[in-house]
Amino acid sequence: MTTTAPSLCRSCHAGCPVTVEMDGASPVKISGNRNSPTFYNFCCRRGQVMTDHINHPDRLLHSMKRQSDGSYAPIPVEQAMDEIAERLKKILDENSPRSVATYIGTYSAPYLLSGQMAGVFTAALGSPMIFASATIDQPGKDIAAAMLGHWQAGPQPFAGADTWLMVGGNPIVTMAGGIPSQNPARRLTDEIKAGMKLIVIDPRRTETAKRAHIHLQAKPGEDASILAAMIHTIINEELYDSEFVSENVRGLAELKNATQAYTPAYAAQRADVPAEQIAEAARVFARAKRGCAAGATGANMSGHSSLVEYLLQCLNTLCGRFLREGETVANPGVFLPRATPVAQAANPTPYKDVGEKLRVRGLAQSACGMPTAALADEILMDGEGQVKALFTCGGNPAAAWPDQKKAAEALKKLELLVHIDIKMSATARLADYVIAPKVSFEVPSISLTAERLESFSYHWGFTEPFGMYAPALTDVPEGSDLIEEWELYYGLAQRLGIGLFTVPIASTTAPLREPQDFLMIDMENKPTTEELFALYTSNARISLEDVKKHPDGALFPEDIPAAPKNPETAGRLDIGNSDMMSELEEVFEEVHEHEGYPFRLICRRMKNAYNSSLRDIPSLSKGAPPYNPAFLHPDDITQLGLSEGDRIVLESPHGKVSGIVASDPSLRDGLVSMAHAYGGLPDENSDIAAIGSSTSLLVSTEDSYDRYSGIPRMSCVPVKVSAA
Repeated sequence: MTTTAPSLCRSCHAGCPVTVEMDGASPVKISGNRNSPTFYNFCCRRGQVMTDHINHPDRLLHSMKRQSDGSYAPIPVEQAMDEIAERLKKILDENSPRSVATYIGTYSAPYLLSGQMAGVFTAALGSPMIFASATIDQPGKDIAAAMLGHWQAGPQPFAGADTWLMVGGNPIVTMAGGIPSQNPARRLTDEIKAGMKLIVIDPRRTETAKRAHIHLQAKPGEDASILAAMIHTIINEELYDSEFVSENVRGLAELKNATQAYTPAYAAQRADVPAEQIAEAARVFARAKRGCAAGATGANMSGHSSLVEYLLQCLNTLCGRFLREGETVANPGVFLPRATPVAQAANPTPYKDVGEKLRVRGLAQSACGMPTAALADEILMDGEGQVKALFTCGGNPAAAWPDQKKAAEALKKLELLVHIDIKMSATARLADYVIAPKVSFEVPSISLTAERLESFSYHWGFTEPFGMYAPALTDVPEGSDLIEEWELYYGLAQRLGIGLFTVPIASTTAPLREPQDFLMIDMENKPTTEELFALYTSNARISLEDVKKHPDGALFPEDIPAAPKNPETAGRLDIGNSDMMSELEEVFEEVHEHEGYPFRLICRRMKNAYNSSLRDIPSLSKGAPPYNPAFLHPDDITQLGLSEGDRIVLESPHGKVSGIVASDPSLRDGLVSMAHAYGGLPDENSDIAAIGSSTSLLVSTEDSYDRYSGIPRMSCVPVKVSAA
């Protein structure tokens, strides 16, 4: 008998409410939930094929152990945990806790407890070596926020904005960042109809850029010079919010001096866009009353990640794009604690050298966390502090980490690699143990996974007080031996006799909230997932039990206005950070020409993939190839004497990969656009038409890296193109 049930999508971090059509106990069809009050019946294509994700023919139904001959054989998961704990204890007996590291990938986001337990387990061992995908994606956000300081009422909301600036992102496809991920296309359309003037800086005329009032289709890698020129215009034409700046900001004189040489004419020459267009973008943004500037992956991967995000923060601050006294916050909190907004600034916080120092390139833990781009070096470098054991969840480092050859070499050198995956991915094929997890509708979920993303940056997480609990809808396949991802870390902690705990998260970009406490997890009596949800939401504004009364989810509104500034508060936002002002001088002297490498490789997202995941689902790939095409402008294809479908070789100063030509008239000329995290292992003779190519082979972790986060230049990479 066919029935329907509400649930939450697990295809990405957006957490869309969905309706699941069930044939008995099996999910067979997924669609947007018409009863959802905030997503407008939206569910992206990736979410609609979650049934194929569950039933994938290559899915692992049992954990796997690497054999002495390099092959893999099934192993009961409890036995696997016994063996892993024994091997881990031996490593810790012979080395410091720093020898154990964890990598938390993007795909942990849909599963609240996965990344949380992974990080807590590592910390409980005494190791600071907790790495995440954010530091090779958009690390500049956290660093810039720490440099600026915190406006404790939060930013102006997207709804009702007069203007919006989007740099290096395409949220209509990615469902992430800059524009609320709760049906971003619908929300953007509604705001533009209401009069919003969208400004986009992107070398490609993306789905988002096509809706822009002004599209600066600039050369890649020039975001900093364009933003500096916009700031130059706003300051020199006195378009900034002088009252807000006078009362709440420091560093105006330093910023004015540092951007004085960045005239629109100068930036136009560098970025190859009209100077008048840069100046007009600055005026449109500054003369509006409401609306924010936001960056995304392209803005962070193209060099000067921290600087670009900092300049975006400076634009928002100059124009006073924050909630003021008496204005209500967009999300008072549902599973998050109650908002306690105050219309005042808190001073900057440390952004560099805030914790563990690494042994390479002068890098250390920063405001964005540990620099993932240096983890392979920490594994390969012998001596005191060497990483010898690595746990990975929600990611595929062999495909995603920059400099793939180095990454693969490092993963092979580990004494213990434990990887959670639903199939034998590139990383799984290097692991000692592959733990097979429950996925999607086999596990319960709550919307806190999306709501807490507000801690990442402006306009992430929910823009409305939406809350939902979704129970598990289906059992695991018959005969399988699967666990939830958090159960691995709990089981190992029990075997090693260490305690686990919850970690409160406080945002430096969202409104203040009531404080949260560290809470210990019961290590004697194993909790259920629902019991852990209750623990993680113990200080929620709306209790888990109250949210459960609304199967389709609900809005839980409450008007919470920003309180007035405390007259004794002396905090100020800083738009003149000395490190960033010095970096602006460095950018001014930069030369981007690389003789013999006339093209620039830029990143892009694909609708039929989520980084290295989902792209091998046939129903999702209809009309799209299973590989990552090498997109070029039609004129470049003609000039190179190529045709669509031809095989080419892309070569950078660091390495080379093969690609398959595809035409994209939305690109500037002189560019090659490819999605990352495709391909197999470097030493595998893989068919690129089946699995694509790894662009990380073109990237060096030791050149053009951010001095704080360590992220190398992963987009705007100089390349030359030749026929294969």
